[in-house]
Amino acid sequence: MFSSSSQNTPWFGVSMALIGVIVGYGVAVATTPGGIPTSGDAVVPVPSSAAPTPTAPSNVPTTNANLPPVDAKNDHIRGNKGAAVSIIEYSDYECPFCKRHHPTLVQAMKDIPGINWVYRHYPLDFHPTAMPAAIASECVYELKGDDAFWSFTDSVFSEGSDTSKLADYAVKAGVDKTAFESCVKSNRTQAKVTAQETAGSAAGVRGTPANFIINNKTGKSVSVTGAQSLDAIKAAVEQVQ
Repeated sequence: MFSSSSQNTPWFGVSMALIGVIVGYGVAVATTPGGIPTSGDAVVPVPSSAAPTPTAPSNVPTTNANLPPVDAKNDHIRGNKGAAVSIIEYSDYECPFCKRHHPTLVQAMKDIPGINWVYRHYPLDFHPTAMPAAIASECVYELKGDDAFWSFTDSVFSEGSDTSKLADYAVKAGVDKTAFESCVKSNRTQAKVTAQETAGSAAGVRGTPANFIINNKTGKSVSVTGAQSLDAIKAAVEQVQ
C-alpha cells in the first residue's frame, strides 16, 4: 500500500499511467476474438499459408493402396517412362510453393539417376487461375503430346499462371492457337483434372506440392510434403530403392 506522500511524487503518476496502459492493452487483447489486437472495429487478419507443413521423408517406406500407380499411357512423365523410381507430384499452377519446388525437381532429374517425374493436378479452390491453367495444360497435351505439356508447365511456373498468357505458352510449346482456344472453351479436359485431384485426396494429399517417391516394382513409397530441398528428395529416393 502506497503512503499519501508517495502518491504526490512525479514517478508515482508516471508509474500509474504505465500500469493503466498495460492493463488496457491486456483487456483489449483478451476481448478480441482469438486474442488479436484490433484497430477500431476491424480485426487484424492472421496471415495463413497454403502450403502443407514440410516434413522429412518417413523412415520406413510403405504401400499406399490409394495412390494410383504410374500409368505410362495417361500420366505426364518426364524422363524415362520405364524408370524404377518415380517422383509423383500433385501440384497447383498458382501455388507459390509449387513454383519454388519446380526448379528443385528439374534439378533432381539431372542429378538423380534411375528416376522419372510424374505431374498430377491438384488445383486449390482459393487459387482462381489454378484450374484454368490445369485445363489449358491438358488441352496442350491433347493437341501436341507430353513434350508440349512439359514445355507449357515450365512456362507457367517461370512466368506465372495469368490466364491472359496461357495461349502464348501453348503457342510457344508448338500448339495451334485456334485449336487451343477451342479446346479450352469446350472445357472438355476438366474431367481429367478433377479425377486426378480426387485421387490425390484419397491418397492423402492435403496441400501442394505433395510428392510421393515410389518404387514402381515393389509399390513401396514415402511422402515428401512441401517445397523441400534437393537433398530431401535424394534421401527419399534412396529409401525406396
